Amino acid sequence: MKIEEALKSIHSMGITTKTVINIMYTSRIIEEEIVSVLKPYDLNIPQYNVLRILRGQNGQPANLSTLQERMVDRNSNTTRLVDKLIKKGWVNRSVCKSNRRKVEILITNKGLEILKELDPITDQNNEKILSNISKEELEALNTTLDTLRTF
Repeated sequence: MKIEEALKSIHSMGITTKTVINIMYTSRIIEEEIVSVLKPYDLNIPQYNVLRILRGQNGQPANLSTLQERMVDRNSNTTRLVDKLIKKGWVNRSVCKSNRRKVEILITNKGLEILKELDPITDQNNEKILSNISKEELEALNTTLDTLRTF
């Protein structure tokens, strides 16, 4: 479906406006699909992102600034996200032994288990979302999106 049809637009848009609106609209649809997969696990996208970042640390702790700089949504309140994940038992926070001003965050075994359970589900969801796009089109789309962020 064309973006004009999706938005029931009767006015013509310039190509740059149409493209930006199309990217934003498509992004929201994709986010809604991801939210629907994470909801049964009482997770939102930023919390899921923190868990994945911590898993990627391979047993090494991360601090809040490391998490913040690696977040997909950098507007997230990382402290609040970590607090919620601590309450769920999916991450631990401790004071660094060598630098008491530094807070270290580690994913727990329980956090790793939830990701292990979610991995095939999210992979399948991503496949479903992108099922009508060929591998070549996906490569081209990724190249275009990478280029877009260099403005």
